[in-house]
Amino acid sequence: MMITASMVKDLRTKTGAGMMDCKKALAATDGDMDKAVDFLREKGLAAAAKKASRIAAEGLVYSYIHGNGRIGVLVEVNCETDFVAQTDNFKSLCKDIAMQIAASKPTYLKREEVPQSVIDHEKEVLRIQALNEGKPEKIVEKMTVGRIEKFYKENCLMEQPFIKDSDKDITQVINENIAKIGEKIDIRRYTRYELGEGLEKRSDDFVSEVMAQAK
Repeated sequence: MMITASMVKDLRTKTGAGMMDCKKALAATDGDMDKAVDFLREKGLAAAAKKASRIAAEGLVYSYIHGNGRIGVLVEVNCETDFVAQTDNFKSLCKDIAMQIAASKPTYLKREEVPQSVIDHEKEVLRIQALNEGKPEKIVEKMTVGRIEKFYKENCLMEQPFIKDSDKDITQVINENIAKIGEKIDIRRYTRYELGEGLEKRSDDFVSEVMAQAK
């Protein structure tokens, strides 16, 4: 059975598991949603869904400075208790998220925050781009949908590939930590500063630099 992006999104909403895990679960269960949920639960990847209704009002505002002050990030990551907020595991997660923001420069936290006007504009640009590439009109719509998904992965923090393991997205990283730590975890907000942003300057490979610093 063909596994569609919509099916993956629905399973992700039901379980809180990562996109790739949801896709694998659906493939393993031939697209059966109920069996896919059980598949994820058996592997401990649906733990986040059980904690979704809890209140996470503790946590940390974590700061990360990169490149001798060229890039700075402030990110608020919430959990349920102050005890967990002070653990090494939680602090390590906060650092990873801050480094992700520094390296990958997400414009939005999650896809639901992207204004419809932005999506409409992107769809039109992508539609014209596909037509200019000589693609038939009948498949342009499908191509546009696929490219919008790519837009989300590039611009929304929760859907970006994790800089330390590109097989995972940030949602999956958060969910794995929920399962490990045992509390609800949310990335609430963040701010990224870059020295001279908007001014003409040399281009740097920030992902490589941040990863080199992390080693």
